[in-house]
Amino acid sequence: MTPTVCTLPLEPYRADLVAPPVAALLATLPDLAASAFVVAIDPALADTQALNAAYDLDADLGANCVVVVGRRGADERPAACVVLSSTRADVNGLVRRTLDVRKCSFAAQEWAVGESGMEHGGITPVGLPAAWPILVDRAVTEQPWVVIGSGLRRSKLVVPGAALADLPGAYVLDGLGV
Repeated sequence: MTPTVCTLPLEPYRADLVAPPVAALLATLPDLAASAFVVAIDPALADTQALNAAYDLDADLGANCVVVVGRRGADERPAACVVLSSTRADVNGLVRRTLDVRKCSFAAQEWAVGESGMEHGGITPVGLPAAWPILVDRAVTEQPWVVIGSGLRRSKLVVPGAALADLPGAYVLDGLGV
């Protein structure tokens, strides 16, 4: 049964509408692939505010994925943070403490794109490098459906919020989104 998410024209998941790393992971997670939907969008609408305005989406229906890098001495620890679009990730508090680093900041765009194999504005927790922890705000997992990146700017994935807690390397945290 196709969920209703405002005016987004959803269709069942298709691998041609997601980045290769996303399709590769979903090929190993048939239950998630079977419950996922996709929507093709104008790439100019890939950013949260533009998408929300164009499709009359409430900010709590979307989840943003940001890539961060924590540092402790010479050790660098990348991670992904997934929070509702109505919030921002507590990078200098909870994320820094969770990664056990002294300093934590958003990853450079070029680096995040190169390492993830995904496009800027489309990075998603689905299909990120296996070594990266995926920190998911509990509020995201409590949403029946969330609109997330597909790895491409020209589409979005729509998945049950609870499914993000089951991604490889996922850690659900209370208060990640502030």
